[in-house]
Amino acid sequence: MARRKKIYEGKAKTLYEGPEPGTIVQYFKDDATAFNAEKKDVIEGKGVLNNILSEYFMLGLANVGVPTHFLKRLNMREQLVRSCEIIPLEVIVRNYAAGSMSKRLGIEEGTQLPRPIVEYCYKEDKLGDPLVTEEHIAAFGWATQQDMDDILSLALRVNDFLSGVMYGVGIKLVDFKIEIGRVFEGDFQRLVVADEISPDSCRLWDLETGEKLDKDVFRRDLGSLTDAYTEVANRLGLLPKNQPPMGKPTLIN
Repeated sequence: MARRKKIYEGKAKTLYEGPEPGTIVQYFKDDATAFNAEKKDVIEGKGVLNNILSEYFMLGLANVGVPTHFLKRLNMREQLVRSCEIIPLEVIVRNYAAGSMSKRLGIEEGTQLPRPIVEYCYKEDKLGDPLVTEEHIAAFGWATQQDMDDILSLALRVNDFLSGVMYGVGIKLVDFKIEIGRVFEGDFQRLVVADEISPDSCRLWDLETGEKLDKDVFRRDLGSLTDAYTEVANRLGLLPKNQPPMGKPTLIN
């Protein structure tokens, strides 16, 4: 696809103007970062895997009635999405204690929570994406109460869908984070799941062994990140059967 004007470059993706008004081309990079970009590397093939995995999850959500910004995958690294106004929050859904929750509350990693817990972080890299409450969100005007009700509903629906899909291929959905965008249609707006859903934004553990199949492999130096993401894609049937882990995965059309 012809390269268009760059709109924004983040840690894992670059956004370009889309071919039609109201569209954006989302390019998945091979860059891997952790600890607010204090740890960095380039993992060959990571962007390709995240592109096809995010496509799979976004299409699946649409099929169960959850609105997303996704339109279509364009090629190995790019997808076409709807332009939307991103609410400056990371919406985190936790099914098991892990990561920062375990550190904050002293709960052993892997402990099943009494129910899914939804947390919010203010999206600001300079501040380390701090945890915030609904009081902060309302006071600073990041989202209305109606928005928050809708965001909570969307987050729990995404959790139901992803948990079921992952359990079906022997993977435990420990937690995940999503971003929510506002799409304007005339005088009306609606909220959609935006950004991406991939092992970059989820914690995924093998149900039987507890092996990590997500970005914690990179964070904690547990092995090959490409191998882990390839394993997830293979279990979901997104790569040719018996494809070995490799830098440039082949896709199933």
